[in-house]
Amino acid sequence: MGIGYSHVGLATHDMDATIAFYQGVLGFRRVAEQRTRVKEGGTVRLTYFDAGGEQFIVFMESRGVDGIPNDFDTSINRTLGVPLGMYHFAFKAGSEAELDERRQALERAGVEVSATVDHGYAKSIFFRDPNDLQLEFCYQVRPFQESDLHQEPVVSVATS
Repeated sequence: MGIGYSHVGLATHDMDATIAFYQGVLGFRRVAEQRTRVKEGGTVRLTYFDAGGEQFIVFMESRGVDGIPNDFDTSINRTLGVPLGMYHFAFKAGSEAELDERRQALERAGVEVSATVDHGYAKSIFFRDPNDLQLEFCYQVRPFQESDLHQEPVVSVATS
Protein backbone atom coordinates (compact mmCIF):
# COMPACT_ATOMS: atom_id res chain seq x y z
CA MET A 1 0.00 0.00 0.00
CA GLY A 2 1.41 3.41 -0.99
CA ILE A 3 1.91 6.22 1.47
CA GLY A 4 1.75 9.89 0.56
CA TYR A 5 -0.28 11.44 -2.16
CA SER A 6 -0.43 10.89 -5.90
CA HIS A 7 -1.23 14.45 -6.88
CA VAL A 8 -2.93 17.66 -5.86
CA GLY A 9 -5.27 19.14 -8.47
CA LEU A 10 -5.47 22.93 -8.75
CA ALA A 11 -6.93 25.44 -11.18
CA THR A 12 -5.38 28.15 -13.30
CA HIS A 13 -6.70 30.69 -15.77
CA ASP A 14 -3.24 31.10 -17.34
CA MET A 15 -1.42 27.83 -17.94
CA ASP A 16 1.52 29.52 -19.67
CA ALA A 17 2.21 31.73 -16.61
CA THR A 18 1.76 28.70 -14.34
CA ILE A 19 4.26 26.66 -16.38
CA ALA A 20 6.73 29.57 -16.39
CA PHE A 21 6.49 29.81 -12.59
CA TYR A 22 6.51 26.14 -11.55
CA GLN A 23 9.03 25.01 -14.15
CA GLY A 24 11.06 28.18 -14.67
CA VAL A 25 11.13 29.68 -11.18
CA LEU A 26 10.62 26.69 -8.85
CA GLY A 27 12.41 24.19 -11.10
CA PHE A 28 9.65 21.56 -10.98
CA ARG A 29 9.87 19.29 -14.01
CA ARG A 30 6.81 19.23 -16.27
CA VAL A 31 6.14 15.52 -16.77
CA ALA A 32 2.82 15.28 -18.62
CA GLU A 33 0.29 17.44 -20.39
CA GLN A 34 -3.00 16.68 -22.04
CA ARG A 35 -5.98 18.51 -23.48
CA THR A 36 -9.31 16.88 -22.80
CA ARG A 37 -12.17 17.76 -25.10
CA VAL A 38 -15.44 17.94 -23.18
CA LYS A 39 -18.25 16.27 -25.14
CA GLU A 40 -20.70 19.09 -24.35
CA GLY A 41 -18.17 21.73 -25.46
CA GLY A 42 -14.88 23.26 -24.40
CA THR A 43 -11.53 21.85 -23.33
CA VAL A 44 -9.58 21.26 -20.14
CA ARG A 45 -5.80 21.46 -20.33
CA LEU A 46 -3.97 19.50 -17.62
CA THR A 47 -0.28 19.95 -16.83
CA TYR A 48 1.56 17.75 -14.33
CA PHE A 49 4.62 18.92 -12.40
CA ASP A 50 6.89 16.60 -10.42
CA ALA A 51 7.04 17.86 -6.82
CA GLY A 52 9.43 15.06 -5.83
CA GLY A 53 8.95 11.63 -4.31
CA GLU A 54 6.59 10.53 -7.12
CA GLN A 55 4.12 13.19 -6.00
CA PHE A 56 2.68 15.64 -8.49
CA ILE A 57 0.87 18.94 -8.77
CA VAL A 58 -1.65 19.07 -11.59
CA PHE A 59 -3.00 22.35 -12.89
CA MET A 60 -6.22 22.45 -14.91
CA GLU A 61 -7.16 25.28 -17.25
CA SER A 62 -10.70 25.17 -18.64
CA ARG A 63 -11.78 26.97 -21.79
CA GLY A 64 -15.42 27.18 -22.84
CA VAL A 65 -16.69 24.44 -20.52
CA ASP A 66 -20.31 24.99 -19.55
CA GLY A 67 -20.67 25.47 -15.79
CA ILE A 68 -17.06 26.54 -15.20
CA PRO A 69 -16.86 30.34 -14.96
CA ASN A 70 -13.93 32.06 -16.68
CA ASP A 71 -13.25 34.28 -13.67
CA PHE A 72 -13.50 32.12 -10.53
CA ASP A 73 -10.92 32.81 -7.81
CA THR A 74 -8.08 30.31 -8.13
CA SER A 75 -6.57 31.29 -4.75
CA ILE A 76 -9.16 29.14 -2.89
CA ASN A 77 -9.10 31.31 0.26
CA ARG A 78 -10.97 34.43 -0.86
CA THR A 79 -13.89 32.38 -2.17
CA LEU A 80 -14.16 30.77 1.25
CA GLY A 81 -13.81 34.11 3.05
CA VAL A 82 -10.75 33.08 5.07
CA PRO A 83 -7.28 34.68 5.35
CA LEU A 84 -5.13 34.05 2.30
CA GLY A 85 -2.80 31.56 4.02
CA MET A 86 -5.42 29.22 5.48
CA TYR A 87 -5.27 26.91 2.45
CA HIS A 88 -1.69 26.62 1.23
CA PHE A 89 0.80 24.10 -0.09
CA ALA A 90 4.20 23.44 1.48
CA PHE A 91 7.14 21.90 -0.36
CA LYS A 92 10.11 20.29 1.37
CA ALA A 93 13.48 21.96 1.58
CA GLY A 94 16.27 19.50 2.35
CA SER A 95 18.32 21.84 4.52
CA GLU A 96 18.41 25.32 5.95
CA ALA A 97 20.89 26.24 3.21
CA GLU A 98 18.43 25.02 0.55
CA LEU A 99 15.67 27.06 2.18
CA ASP A 100 17.88 30.15 1.92
CA GLU A 101 18.79 29.27 -1.70
CA ARG A 102 15.08 28.98 -2.52
CA ARG A 103 14.42 32.42 -1.02
CA GLN A 104 17.26 33.97 -3.02
CA ALA A 105 16.06 32.33 -6.26
CA LEU A 106 12.51 33.58 -5.66
CA GLU A 107 13.76 37.10 -4.96
CA ARG A 108 15.93 37.04 -8.12
CA ALA A 109 12.81 36.04 -10.08
CA GLY A 110 10.95 39.04 -8.64
CA VAL A 111 8.71 36.98 -6.36
CA GLU A 112 7.80 38.55 -3.02
CA VAL A 113 8.90 36.13 -0.30
CA SER A 114 8.62 36.25 3.49
CA ALA A 115 11.40 36.29 6.01
CA THR A 116 12.15 32.88 7.47
CA VAL A 117 9.54 31.84 10.02
CA ASP A 118 10.90 29.63 12.83
CA HIS A 119 8.24 27.18 14.07
CA GLY A 120 10.65 25.47 16.49
CA TYR A 121 10.48 22.11 14.72
CA ALA A 122 10.67 23.64 11.22
CA LYS A 123 11.61 26.80 9.34
CA SER A 124 9.58 28.14 6.44
CA ILE A 125 9.36 30.82 3.79
CA PHE A 126 6.07 31.86 2.20
CA PHE A 127 5.24 33.26 -1.25
CA ARG A 128 2.48 33.23 -3.89
CA ASP A 129 2.22 31.74 -7.35
CA PRO A 130 0.59 33.43 -10.40
CA ASN A 131 -2.79 31.95 -9.35
CA ASP A 132 -2.50 33.73 -5.98
CA LEU A 133 -2.07 30.42 -4.15
CA GLN A 134 0.03 30.68 -1.02
CA LEU A 135 3.04 28.39 -1.18
CA GLU A 136 5.71 27.50 1.32
CA PHE A 137 9.12 25.89 1.38
CA CYS A 138 9.63 24.17 4.71
CA TYR A 139 12.72 22.63 6.29
CA GLN A 140 12.01 20.24 9.18
CA VAL A 141 14.87 21.03 11.58
CA ARG A 142 14.10 18.14 13.94
CA PRO A 143 11.61 15.30 14.33
CA PHE A 144 8.32 16.15 16.00
CA GLN A 145 8.31 15.58 19.76
CA GLU A 146 5.55 14.96 22.29
CA SER A 147 5.80 18.60 23.41
CA ASP A 148 4.87 19.72 19.88
CA LEU A 149 1.34 18.39 20.50
CA HIS A 150 0.82 21.02 23.21
CA GLN A 151 2.36 24.20 21.82
CA GLU A 152 0.39 27.43 21.95
CA PRO A 153 2.43 29.98 19.98
CA VAL A 154 1.08 33.48 19.44
CA VAL A 155 1.08 34.67 15.82
CA SER A 156 -0.40 37.44 13.75
CA VAL A 157 -2.84 36.34 11.05
CA ALA A 158 -2.72 38.55 7.96
CA THR A 159 -6.14 38.95 6.37
CA SER A 160 -5.05 40.29 2.99
